[in-house]
Amino acid sequence: MVYRSLGFGQGGRMQESPTESVTAPTGPASGADTVTFLFTDIEGSTALWETHPDEMTQALAHHDTTLRDVVESNRGQVIKTTGDGLFAAFSTAQDAIAAAVAGQVALGQASWESVGPLRVRMGLHTGDAVLVEGDYHGPAVNRAARLTTAAHGGQVLVSGATASVVADRLPAGTELVTLGEHRLRDLGRPEVLYQLAHRDLARVFPPLRTLDSYPGNLPLPVSSFIGRHLELRRVVKALHEARVVTLTGVGGVGKTRLAQRAAAEELPRFREGAWLVELAPIRDLDQVADAVAALFGVTARAGMSMQESLIDFLHSKQLLLVVDNCEHLLDAAAELVEALERACAGLVVLATSREGLALEGERVVPVPALSAPAAGADLMTVGENDAVRLFV
Repeated sequence: MVYRSLGFGQGGRMQESPTESVTAPTGPASGADTVTFLFTDIEGSTALWETHPDEMTQALAHHDTTLRDVVESNRGQVIKTTGDGLFAAFSTAQDAIAAAVAGQVALGQASWESVGPLRVRMGLHTGDAVLVEGDYHGPAVNRAARLTTAAHGGQVLVSGATASVVADRLPAGTELVTLGEHRLRDLGRPEVLYQLAHRDLARVFPPLRTLDSYPGNLPLPVSSFIGRHLELRRVVKALHEARVVTLTGVGGVGKTRLAQRAAAEELPRFREGAWLVELAPIRDLDQVADAVAALFGVTARAGMSMQESLIDFLHSKQLLLVVDNCEHLLDAAAELVEALERACAGLVVLATSREGLALEGERVVPVPALSAPAAGADLMTVGENDAVRLFV
């Protein structure tokens, strides 16, 4: 197959190659510099792998080659593949825009046989980042990744930072459509988002997958989420395998922040969103159900207890309930969670406590303290340690 670069770069013939993870020895910038990042991800890839495992191997190789060619044809560099997508960097926002359009057009024209069309979502963000051993690090990288998770297959989202850089120098045939201000998961400040439009790309998509698109009361983070990548994967995995998950650990270890981050990660799974109830201010055992009911404006109905009224409200809902700081009300919290679990099939509970709730089917995930650097570690190793980064 031959792809078209739409006048944005040099065309080339596609060749199938095995999927590989590439780490660039150098990038378009070295040290701390302003770079435009492109993240891509195949929408619905998990289902495709389950239904077409053999075909997806070949399709993913073709997908990787297609995107790698358009990135390199537009003077960008693939930093690495990321599961079912890739991470690329560009010295100019114009080149990144051109590569995104060319990539979407090429993917749309490809033949995917029984797998069906691969719908790829993309995110573009411009910011400062540090290149360390061929990989970029920093908040700008995280923001670009978050843009991608908010998009739909076939859609290219552009941050306000990138839009301001490229607004007067867009490639021919492209335009930026304002989508308004949105809150992205685990990012403290809202972002004005734009959709990259082109005559050969779809223009109409469902609402973005941002915090504003889902009900709930998860607080905006006021600082960066540092480390805990392994623990976060464990919590997310547990939430897919059990309907009651409890994070345990000593006070101050970071259970609450980890629970909120995991809830934000899983938010798109729940039609009625994710809701946080904080039990720390509660001292009366009888007020646990009242605290949860207050989240949803539920009042006790005639002839029913508050717990029964709450169950009646939640029994058909599909939501994630984060119950924070259960340790001083352990029995009352366990009683309520057990009743909700048994009566509300679409409800998943993520609790934090110094000890587990001791419920049947509960999945307990211990949260250890962050480890300090080893004695004698060099300065770079010390600076990259999660405990040191959190302290700084």
